[in-house]
Amino acid sequence: MTRPELRELRETGETLRITAAGDHFVLPGLIARAVADEVGEQAVEVRELTLGWPREPFGPVAEVREASDAEEELIGALSGAQVLVTQMGPVTERVLAASPSLRLVVVCRGGPVNVNLEAAKAHGVRVCFTPGRNAAATAEFTVGLLLAALRRIPQAHNLLAGQGSWEGSTYYTYENSGLELEDLPVGLIGYGAVGSRVARVLCAFGARVMVHDPYVRGEIHGLRVASLDELLRGSRVITLHARLTEETRGLIGARELALLPPGAVVVNAARGPLLDEEALCDALESGRLSAAALDTYAREPVPADSRLPGLAERVVMTPHLGGASRAVAEKAARLAAEEVGRWLRGDPPAHCLT
Repeated sequence: MTRPELRELRETGETLRITAAGDHFVLPGLIARAVADEVGEQAVEVRELTLGWPREPFGPVAEVREASDAEEELIGALSGAQVLVTQMGPVTERVLAASPSLRLVVVCRGGPVNVNLEAAKAHGVRVCFTPGRNAAATAEFTVGLLLAALRRIPQAHNLLAGQGSWEGSTYYTYENSGLELEDLPVGLIGYGAVGSRVARVLCAFGARVMVHDPYVRGEIHGLRVASLDELLRGSRVITLHARLTEETRGLIGARELALLPPGAVVVNAARGPLLDEEALCDALESGRLSAAALDTYAREPVPADSRLPGLAERVVMTPHLGGASRAVAEKAARLAAEEVGRWLRGDPPAHCLT
């Protein structure tokens, strides 16, 4: 839709048709309410659709899968719609070709990995997304994982609540008890929206925070460390916050883990492939590492032949829940609605790839 067409839409009061294709997390109703609040007096018709999650996470943008059932549902819901707001809806070439009135797609995620961007560009569709919506939630979850691993909270819970056993009290010995954050050297690898929040929280606990991120300038919370090797040698705990790129894939492997002091702890709630899981398991089995806490994995779901569940006494595992909070769903809907408002007013988008 061109700017004159948008102006005519606003001036004539013609109804803007929006499809809110949510799921069990970013509910369609959240999107609909956020859009209604954003567009004000503009006449809007919102069609709500609940899509199930794909069986496998979507891969790179160039490999968006053709999910036929979800495509059919989405095509039907997009009839006559100018705007689509979705979390995981498969916006494929087929969906775009079947939706000639569509002009804006807003994805309630940090990147539009479920959109065929080349096809969207060819069809004249703007694609926006909502980065930063889960930074606070992921940072809080990371700190929770760290504390759980340091103090063996899940293991003690499982013994008492799951087995009715007081055996967890054996952690109350010098040899078995965990570490506390006060005065503990903690190394952060990456200092973006999540890492910077984790650093502030850890500083409040009294931890000695060190940061390695070659791309960050300006003031940081903690001590800036120039090299990754230096940070690893000085950290009793490391927590990963780097982006996943070809450069960072396998960033922490056997060589890097060997640089950590004996008994160190590794936390990863960023991206699974940053960490070599086989090398991690080796280090845990040998006792080189005392614990690990993971929310993301090299393969998701975790395959049946993974060694990690067999190391449950040393490993805290959660199924990629770091960004799952009610506030994240509400924020994603609001940020998406703001992009709809910008498009409707003819303003530049905040985050757009086409």
